[in-house]
Amino acid sequence: MTAKATDPAGSPGSSSAGSPGAPAGRTARSAEARRRRLIAAAFLLPALVLLGALVVHPIGYSVYRSFFDRPGTGFVGGDNYREILSDPTIRTSLKNTALWVVLAPTTATALGLIFAVLTERVRWGTAFKLLVFMPMAISMLAAGIIFRLVYDHDPDRGVANAVWVGVHDTFAESSAFPKARPGRDSPLTDAGGGAFVTRDPVRAGTPVLLPLVGVAPEALPEGTRTARTAAAEPGKVTGTAWQDFTRGGGGATNTVDPAEQAFAGMRIEAVKDGRVVDTATARADGTFTLSAKADGAQLRLPAANFREAYAGVQWLGPALVTPAVIGAYVWMWAGFAMVLIGAGLASVPRELLEAARVDGANEWQVFRRITVPLLGPVLAVVLVTLVINVMKIFDLVFVIAPGAVQDDANVLALQLYRTSFGTDADPGLGSAIAVLLLVLVVPVMLVNIRRLRKEGSR
Repeated sequence: MTAKATDPAGSPGSSSAGSPGAPAGRTARSAEARRRRLIAAAFLLPALVLLGALVVHPIGYSVYRSFFDRPGTGFVGGDNYREILSDPTIRTSLKNTALWVVLAPTTATALGLIFAVLTERVRWGTAFKLLVFMPMAISMLAAGIIFRLVYDHDPDRGVANAVWVGVHDTFAESSAFPKARPGRDSPLTDAGGGAFVTRDPVRAGTPVLLPLVGVAPEALPEGTRTARTAAAEPGKVTGTAWQDFTRGGGGATNTVDPAEQAFAGMRIEAVKDGRVVDTATARADGTFTLSAKADGAQLRLPAANFREAYAGVQWLGPALVTPAVIGAYVWMWAGFAMVLIGAGLASVPRELLEAARVDGANEWQVFRRITVPLLGPVLAVVLVTLVINVMKIFDLVFVIAPGAVQDDANVLALQLYRTSFGTDADPGLGSAIAVLLLVLVVPVMLVNIRRLRKEGSR
């Protein structure tokens, strides 16, 4: 009996020796947990209030307002959503938004990947990364103003057209005399197709006059000098091509006056029986010389002399305005993609790359089969981030696209602004567009959340 009473292991009531303190311990732990929850709630409360005021309430009100008419007094049900599908301007914005989602993120990500891989192999890679990333420091408004000038149609102002016209003129030289034409009582007449021809055949030893008008003095080629009458040469046809116009008035028609300018570089052809027998180019003073073959021929100024100068591409026209604005976006965000992908590339095990090269893989195979798969999670982060970003694009389109083609460059966020504000505002339809934009963004956000959870569970 004594042993049983004193054996704590065998006694049924032995575990209750400390039981009077157990409820007090649980109560203390429960109070501590409640205190911690209250502290956490106190810290979260301001953020939750802001989240509710700035996110939840606007979303809820937008959904509610989308079912009402323009003044907000009449319930219209789904009429605003049906108008979204029937309005051609809104349909254009939907089509352009889809184009943005397909082209902009993939192009920016692809360029970021290429830049990140290539800059690892050059000594000045850091400087190059700095230059590529620098546009991220510029606001969308400033970038829009920059590219509005870059895409200007005038080659003297727009960089894009200056380069394009320069390349074009390298292979197809433009005329310096696009508006030149024969004047009153001119010995030249229209030959059709933009060319001009002398009325009568020319003779060797008799200088020929080829007067034209219509070219602004400042538009004449560089190096142009004052015109002079060509001297007669035995057995050759000589002449002068010039601007038969004297500034300030005066001068005689079809006569080379002292103050009149030459048409340097004008091409002249001698034509007999419909066949070109000789050609010449006017010198800086407008004079030219043809061989004896030109005797008895008619002189023709071919249409190439008067072809309109190539003015470049209408970058901000209806056809190209959306790709042009996407180009400005890629210029800004390719650096963002490069930096994130470069960080992911730094964590790629180098031994895998070296092992593949030892096994005989070339650089393209290493890049395609090892580097890109290992960078898959980083590429997904960049792509999803840019997709969400372009769904809300507004300022670039608003600033770059001129008013005349803004309907052609329209996107959902811009249409939301145009519908909701201004003299002809329709808050009900604007709220419906906002809800549509939210519905389109939510799946991308859910994909991103699932990916983050999957990454966290590894």
